[in-house]
Amino acid sequence: MDFELTPEQKAFREILRAFVEKEILPVAIEWEHAGRYPTEIIEKMKQMGLFGLSVPEEYGGMGADMVSFALVFEEIARGWMGVAGTIGSHSLACWMIARHGTDEQKRHYLPDLAGGVRRTAIALTEPGAGTDLQGIRTRAVRDGDVYVVSGTKTWITNARHADPLPVLVKTSITEPAHKGMSVLLVDPALDGFSVGRDLPKLGYKGTETCEVTLDEVRVPVSAVLGGVEGRGLQQVLGGLELGRINIAARAVGVAQAAYDAALAYARERTAFGQPIAEFQAIQLKLADLATEIQAARLLTYWAAAQADGGKRVDMEAGMAKYFASEVALRASLESMRIHGGYGYSQEFVVERLYRDAPLMAIGEGTNDVQRMVIARALISGKGKLGW
Repeated sequence: MDFELTPEQKAFREILRAFVEKEILPVAIEWEHAGRYPTEIIEKMKQMGLFGLSVPEEYGGMGADMVSFALVFEEIARGWMGVAGTIGSHSLACWMIARHGTDEQKRHYLPDLAGGVRRTAIALTEPGAGTDLQGIRTRAVRDGDVYVVSGTKTWITNARHADPLPVLVKTSITEPAHKGMSVLLVDPALDGFSVGRDLPKLGYKGTETCEVTLDEVRVPVSAVLGGVEGRGLQQVLGGLELGRINIAARAVGVAQAAYDAALAYARERTAFGQPIAEFQAIQLKLADLATEIQAARLLTYWAAAQADGGKRVDMEAGMAKYFASEVALRASLESMRIHGGYGYSQEFVVERLYRDAPLMAIGEGTNDVQRMVIARALISGKGKLGW
């Protein structure tokens, strides 16, 4: 049993940390409050090959193992969680195309996606369907060699930059509902496709989150992911395992940033003639945070390592996402308490972490859904505790 990263993973982590320290941390507070899009940071990420994380090497990507994948999101989220979002849904969509796409779809899209020449996202959620994806209403009706697609998607990260945009639709009305669901790789230049307003958010700023409307968009039949109807939900659910490792890793990064800020402040801030780090009440908070963050990190790396071994990781990714996101929530609040009034100030990083943390408890399936996934795996016998 080995709890160490490989030499290659350690070297990769050091490159990521240096990037975050140099390119993200110096501007994150100012740009986040100004609502500024992190264009320069994204260009550097393209140069580093990070848009090709989940693209196989044969198509010009990094073909990263899942532990390295988690390291990317942990380190970038430690600097600014919104920036991590620019490659989050992109990486999930790239993985889906690489795993399920036809040979032609892979050749057409993956090389440009790997280099960031194209960017992508994924459109699942609708105004009336989030957790219950089988309840989506976006329809794709066959008309010769095209589908006529109508519907509305919401909470779409990278919506203004996605080309193509994988869209979950109903290509037929059948029971069970999942048999009539497909993913279409939609060209945003098609008539009837429009990106609406940017949704105002508590946190997770830097990247855009938008509404997308499809009004009788005529999408070629060749755009069906994998070339076969009716497999969309399975394709998406497989990708969401990757997405939950992504969210778990982001949560670890946010929690680590909150802890780092709290520890540094506790050492510097004095009260009653001594640093507040000398007070037992503060020490207990720091001890709890450090322990919980390390447990969250190990759960996340464990889930990633299991995925690297070729396993389905519904339960493992669910555990990591659930636990790590709850830790991020607690860490950001406890860090704010340690900072006192300064933690509530926009001049300190803690208030941003406090606003960013709740997304991880909601995104990629709420934590209540994760608990249900975990429980079902245990009850069915498919999931077991231990190694």
